[in-house]
Amino acid sequence: MRLRRMPYRRPPHTTGAMNMTPFIDVLLVLIVMLLLSIPIATHNLEVPLPGKGLVKFAVQAQNSVTIDRSDRLFWNGNKLSRDDLGAQLTAAAGLEDQPVIRFEPEALASYDRSAKTIALIKDSGIEKFAFVGNERYREFGR
Repeated sequence: MRLRRMPYRRPPHTTGAMNMTPFIDVLLVLIVMLLLSIPIATHNLEVPLPGKGLVKFAVQAQNSVTIDRSDRLFWNGNKLSRDDLGAQLTAAAGLEDQPVIRFEPEALASYDRSAKTIALIKDSGIEKFAFVGNERYREFGR
Protein backbone atom coordinates (compact mmCIF):
# COMPACT_ATOMS: atom_id res chain seq x y z
CA MET A 1 0.00 0.00 0.00
CA ARG A 2 1.31 3.26 -0.96
CA LEU A 3 0.87 6.36 1.17
CA ARG A 4 -0.34 9.37 -0.53
CA ARG A 5 1.46 12.49 0.13
CA MET A 6 -0.72 15.48 0.93
CA PRO A 7 0.22 18.77 -0.62
CA TYR A 8 1.53 21.37 1.84
CA ARG A 9 -0.99 24.03 2.65
CA ARG A 10 -0.16 27.21 4.47
CA PRO A 11 -2.51 28.08 7.35
CA PRO A 12 -4.92 30.82 6.28
CA HIS A 13 -4.01 33.37 9.01
CA THR A 14 -0.27 33.37 9.37
CA THR A 15 1.48 36.53 10.45
CA GLY A 16 5.07 37.55 10.47
CA ALA A 17 4.92 39.14 13.97
CA MET A 18 7.48 38.26 16.59
CA ASN A 19 6.37 36.51 19.79
CA MET A 20 6.68 39.18 22.51
CA THR A 21 6.18 36.95 25.57
CA PRO A 22 9.85 35.86 25.98
CA PHE A 23 10.99 39.45 25.42
CA ILE A 24 8.69 40.74 28.19
CA ASP A 25 9.78 37.94 30.54
CA VAL A 26 13.44 38.88 30.07
CA LEU A 27 12.68 42.55 30.71
CA LEU A 28 10.83 41.72 33.93
CA VAL A 29 13.76 39.64 35.16
CA LEU A 30 16.15 42.51 34.39
CA ILE A 31 13.95 44.98 36.29
CA VAL A 32 13.83 42.71 39.33
CA MET A 33 17.61 42.29 39.24
CA LEU A 34 18.04 46.06 39.01
CA LEU A 35 15.77 46.64 42.00
CA LEU A 36 17.63 44.05 44.06
CA SER A 37 21.01 45.57 43.25
CA ILE A 38 20.12 49.09 44.47
CA PRO A 39 21.87 49.69 47.81
CA ILE A 40 19.81 50.48 50.89
CA ALA A 41 20.14 54.07 52.08
CA THR A 42 22.17 53.98 55.28
CA HIS A 43 22.72 57.68 55.77
CA ASN A 44 20.43 59.94 57.76
CA LEU A 45 19.71 63.62 57.65
CA GLU A 46 19.19 65.51 60.88
CA VAL A 47 16.23 67.88 60.62
CA PRO A 48 15.40 70.17 63.51
CA LEU A 49 11.75 69.58 64.37
CA PRO A 50 9.61 71.95 66.40
CA GLY A 51 9.63 70.96 70.03
CA LYS A 52 9.47 72.19 73.58
CA GLY A 53 12.76 74.06 73.28
CA LEU A 54 11.45 76.29 70.50
CA VAL A 55 8.32 77.55 72.30
CA LYS A 56 8.16 81.36 72.29
CA PHE A 57 5.02 81.93 74.33
CA ALA A 58 3.50 80.29 77.39
CA VAL A 59 0.95 77.52 76.96
CA GLN A 60 -2.12 78.21 79.10
CA ALA A 61 -5.18 76.12 79.96
CA GLN A 62 -7.02 77.83 77.08
CA ASN A 63 -5.12 79.22 74.12
CA SER A 64 -6.50 81.14 71.18
CA VAL A 65 -5.19 80.96 67.64
CA THR A 66 -6.40 83.90 65.59
CA ILE A 67 -5.94 85.04 62.02
CA ASP A 68 -6.43 88.69 61.13
CA ARG A 69 -7.54 90.15 57.80
CA SER A 70 -3.89 90.35 56.67
CA ASP A 71 -3.52 86.58 57.28
CA ARG A 72 -1.15 87.04 60.21
CA LEU A 73 -1.21 84.35 62.90
CA PHE A 74 -1.52 85.10 66.61
CA TRP A 75 -1.12 82.88 69.68
CA ASN A 76 -2.98 84.42 72.64
CA GLY A 77 -2.60 87.84 70.99
CA ASN A 78 1.14 87.44 70.23
CA LYS A 79 2.13 87.50 66.55
CA LEU A 80 4.08 84.48 65.31
CA SER A 81 4.99 82.62 62.10
CA ARG A 82 3.53 79.35 60.88
CA ASP A 83 6.62 77.41 62.04
CA ASP A 84 6.44 79.02 65.48
CA LEU A 85 2.75 78.14 65.67
CA GLY A 86 3.64 74.53 64.85
CA ALA A 87 6.15 74.53 67.72
CA GLN A 88 3.57 76.02 70.10
CA LEU A 89 0.98 73.42 69.10
CA THR A 90 3.44 70.53 69.38
CA ALA A 91 4.41 71.69 72.86
CA ALA A 92 0.74 71.98 73.84
CA ALA A 93 -0.02 68.52 72.47
CA GLY A 94 2.88 67.06 74.43
CA LEU A 95 1.50 68.19 77.79
CA GLU A 96 -0.07 65.57 80.03
CA ASP A 97 -3.26 67.63 80.41
CA GLN A 98 -3.74 69.09 76.94
CA PRO A 99 -5.03 72.66 76.84
CA VAL A 100 -8.00 73.78 74.76
CA ILE A 101 -7.05 75.44 71.49
CA ARG A 102 -9.64 78.03 70.43
CA PHE A 103 -9.66 78.99 66.75
CA GLU A 104 -10.90 82.53 66.04
CA PRO A 105 -10.33 83.77 62.48
CA GLU A 106 -11.52 87.26 61.56
CA ALA A 107 -14.26 87.62 58.97
CA LEU A 108 -11.90 88.81 56.23
CA ALA A 109 -9.16 86.22 56.87
CA SER A 110 -8.51 84.06 53.82
CA TYR A 111 -10.10 80.65 53.64
CA ASP A 112 -6.82 79.11 52.45
CA ARG A 113 -4.86 80.35 55.47
CA SER A 114 -7.66 79.23 57.81
CA ALA A 115 -7.82 75.75 56.27
CA LYS A 116 -4.03 75.33 56.44
CA THR A 117 -4.03 76.46 60.07
CA ILE A 118 -6.75 73.97 60.97
CA ALA A 119 -4.73 71.23 59.25
CA LEU A 120 -1.63 72.29 61.21
CA ILE A 121 -3.58 72.10 64.47
CA LYS A 122 -4.88 68.65 63.57
CA ASP A 123 -1.45 67.36 62.50
CA SER A 124 0.18 68.55 65.72
CA GLY A 125 -1.89 66.09 67.76
CA ILE A 126 -4.21 68.53 69.51
CA GLU A 127 -7.33 66.77 70.78
CA LYS A 128 -9.15 69.65 72.48
CA PHE A 129 -10.12 72.06 69.73
CA ALA A 130 -12.94 74.63 69.51
CA PHE A 131 -14.25 77.09 66.94
CA VAL A 132 -15.03 80.36 68.72
CA GLY A 133 -16.99 83.37 67.53
CA ASN A 134 -19.00 81.69 64.78
CA GLU A 135 -22.13 83.41 66.06
CA ARG A 136 -20.64 86.74 64.94
CA TYR A 137 -21.02 85.62 61.35
CA ARG A 138 -24.65 84.49 61.62
CA GLU A 139 -25.74 87.39 59.41
CA PHE A 140 -22.68 87.10 57.15
CA GLY A 141 -23.59 87.25 53.47
CA ARG A 142 -27.26 88.22 53.92
